[in-house]
Amino acid sequence: MVQGHNKETPPLAVPVNDSDKGDSGAEDRLAEAYGSQIEELMRREAERRISESVDPIENERLLNLSLCSLVESDSPDIVPALMSRLGPVRAALDGHGGALVLSGWSFEKSETEKRGLSLIIDLDGACVSCGAAPGTLKGIQDDLLMDSEVYRVRFDSSMLEWFDELQREFVLLHGGVTFV
Repeated sequence: MVQGHNKETPPLAVPVNDSDKGDSGAEDRLAEAYGSQIEELMRREAERRISESVDPIENERLLNLSLCSLVESDSPDIVPALMSRLGPVRAALDGHGGALVLSGWSFEKSETEKRGLSLIIDLDGACVSCGAAPGTLKGIQDDLLMDSEVYRVRFDSSMLEWFDELQREFVLLHGGVTFV
């Protein structure tokens, strides 16, 4: 048994073939295999943490609410409903005292002429100064875009003030998100 290993988290196992020695593609395959195993372990840990802190009945209720109806009625359920749509990034937000803030929204037509929400999101709490914020923003964007009512997700440009010059340049060039 590997030290620190338990039945719930299997040890990392990456098959290595002797014929791969000296093959630069082998290093890429090894990194890819290792990365996918780490990603799976992180996903499971995030799900575990979320399940410990979220009421499943309330979460299901929030998931079944229409985001369009919530924003139109200025419902206090809008932020919890947005949070319910987040995947593993929710564990980071919840676990580190962060929160979503809906800074703005509008309705737009998608390519299929279906009405969808364009959201402007801000973060609050500990997420404001976190060095992982660029990854958190991308995770939030990607998770919210999976909802059929969400057409576009952008972030409040005031968040750029949180970052030093290097972080700001990185998030603008490589973050994969848009600020307005």
